[in-house]
Amino acid sequence: MELFTNPDILRLEAFFAAAEHACIVVHTHPDGDALGSGTALLEYFRRCRGVQAILLLPDSAPSPLAFLLPGSGVADAAQDPDGAAACLAACDLLVCLDMNGFGRASDLEGPLRACRARKVLIDHHLHPDREAFDLVFSRTQVSSASELLYRVLRALPDAASGQLPLQVLTPLMAGMTTDTNNFANSVFPSTLQMASELLAAGVDRDALLDRLYHRYRENRFRAMGAFLERMQITPEGVAYAILDREFLQRFDLQDGESEGFVNLPLGIGSVRLSVFLKEDDGHFRVSLRSKAGVSASRLAAEAFHGGGHECAAGGKLYFPEDIAAPAGAADYIQSVTARFMRNPGPSRTE
Repeated sequence: MELFTNPDILRLEAFFAAAEHACIVVHTHPDGDALGSGTALLEYFRRCRGVQAILLLPDSAPSPLAFLLPGSGVADAAQDPDGAAACLAACDLLVCLDMNGFGRASDLEGPLRACRARKVLIDHHLHPDREAFDLVFSRTQVSSASELLYRVLRALPDAASGQLPLQVLTPLMAGMTTDTNNFANSVFPSTLQMASELLAAGVDRDALLDRLYHRYRENRFRAMGAFLERMQITPEGVAYAILDREFLQRFDLQDGESEGFVNLPLGIGSVRLSVFLKEDDGHFRVSLRSKAGVSASRLAAEAFHGGGHECAAGGKLYFPEDIAAPAGAADYIQSVTARFMRNPGPSRTE
């Protein structure tokens, strides 16, 4: 499968060769793929290119994934918005990863649009904002932004003649592993080929899995049981659960500690779609997962101001704009999913 053309690689090589100050940006509420691909590119610039680079996060990394980040070269825009804007104004190369447009970076959208550097997008989501970038690498038939970045880096002349360092390869393995739910979904032949190549290059996957999945606090598992207790299943085969502020406070759930909850109901034979809501300021964060034939992406776009992949998507549910108050979330989910499940496939334009 051809992921990109040689002229695009040559243009990217020219961008990288000319860069002195690079800024890497990922989406808000960064997950393992965002942090893995972002860290990998940061290390590539510093170790393979000698380029001064910074990884700019729109907000803090979840504590369970913070181990992926290096000890330097990372900035939290939520903690220092003026510093983030100054970084974007000063860089001569901007690379956005795991986001299809500047809107996915929340409060950084304005500074990103104002940035005058050359702009590159490397992403695996639907509907990339091609007009906003000078060069776009966008493919949906890959497991993750980490996989796509790996293919791009391997195609560059310097990497084609030698092995990338483990400081680049290990976070790429982490990003691919988390975005496939440890190879449970969105897996393509190229995904397994990449995993094999990374193992052969010396990536310690056992140690990585230990850090990713075996270091949670006890409260995550207490909360997981309570999550399953409050899960509801509609006659249409939609499982949903709503974690309000009271629930989050009771279990002291931090960002990242409910990761994977949305996948659990799909283990039930009758469930075709899983909807997971977590309350935030003025809205619920919405995660959607589905089985084949049910378009999580379409439902996210139609009902939750979002989007994503065919069977894995996300969005937001606002109050009072969409629902009068948080207490109305269950009725909203039941209503929109009952209608959606009459024709749950993708739209004709996807």
